[in-house]
Amino acid sequence: MEPVFLALPLVWLTATLGVFVLFDALSRRCGRHPLCHPVLWSTPVLIGALLATGTSYTTYKAATAPLSFLLGPAVVGLAVPVWRERRRIRKLAVPVTLALLAGAVTSIASAVGVLALLGAPREILASIAPRATTTPVAMAVAGQLGGIPALAAVIVLFAGVLGAMIATPLLDALGLRDYRVRGFAVGLAAHGIGAARAFQVDATAGALASLAMALNAVLTAALLSLVALAI
Repeated sequence: MEPVFLALPLVWLTATLGVFVLFDALSRRCGRHPLCHPVLWSTPVLIGALLATGTSYTTYKAATAPLSFLLGPAVVGLAVPVWRERRRIRKLAVPVTLALLAGAVTSIASAVGVLALLGAPREILASIAPRATTTPVAMAVAGQLGGIPALAAVIVLFAGVLGAMIATPLLDALGLRDYRVRGFAVGLAAHGIGAARAFQVDATAGALASLAMALNAVLTAALLSLVALAI
């Protein structure tokens, strides 16, 4: 049985914020090194705390509901930097459209294709197909396709953290210096977590990452919804 005081909402809400702030401070001290991403370390620490105290996920989810609610306004808030960069983005309509189409299709095809070759069952393929979208979109689409929404959420989180970690060294290695290109690529592949990382590097990169995240969520959901109707 869970200790009574651990069932209090303020306990786990405070713990979640405290752990993230701690690792975010560590990340800053390490110069935002990819291996010091705060989400990468906060997640296992909180999971360990839940297991050690015997606290159920239901209790934790209820306690941290305010944080889940704030995700909505946070995503809407990303429209502000996109609006500020609207003139620059308007001039990039054609390359942005082509990059979006290429990125969305590649994201779906590469993940599903590799697992299909390895013999993964259909429900796993359906769960990984929307991996580059935001969590709510991925869970809804995975459910439509006959996948496992909870697994889709985990895959999205993993894809976002991994993308945010490797984006800077990978793009540097590829010789891509244009922050518009870098930002759009990171937002398309690593959704909100990638966009947050892009903002830490450059405001323009953050704006393009936000745009890519939003457009990719819509396009991927539309493409996979058509697949769901077809099957």
